[in-house]
Amino acid sequence: MTVRNQGGTGEPPRRRGQGELETQVLAVLCGAPGPVTAAYVQERLGDDLAYTTVVTILTRLHAKGAVSRERAGRSFQWTAVADEAGLAALRMRRVLDAESDREAVLASFVTALTPGDERLLRDLLAQTADEDES
Repeated sequence: MTVRNQGGTGEPPRRRGQGELETQVLAVLCGAPGPVTAAYVQERLGDDLAYTTVVTILTRLHAKGAVSRERAGRSFQWTAVADEAGLAALRMRRVLDAESDREAVLASFVTALTPGDERLLRDLLAQTADEDES
């Protein structure tokens, strides 16, 4: 991958992590007027990012169920299915699904919550239970 200098500082641009790129790509898709191409996403993220990298991130997001794609000629047009919170929830679910003792993982997660987050989680669970009863 060719790294371009940004802003004439003499330093290469900071390398973004995969999760950060996924979040940025998803943000572009969420702000798009409709289905868009990988080139559209690349243009909005800056030209220091290779087109193939954008396609790879879009493909990974598609595999996670966070974006959908539709054939448009020889390429695809992409649409966000999940927002940033949805992507984080998909990541959390994937981690939970990879563990054999779900109860232990959930128990450890809950005991590490701040009191405010615990209250929020309880409220959300109660709200979900109320909706299920309706």
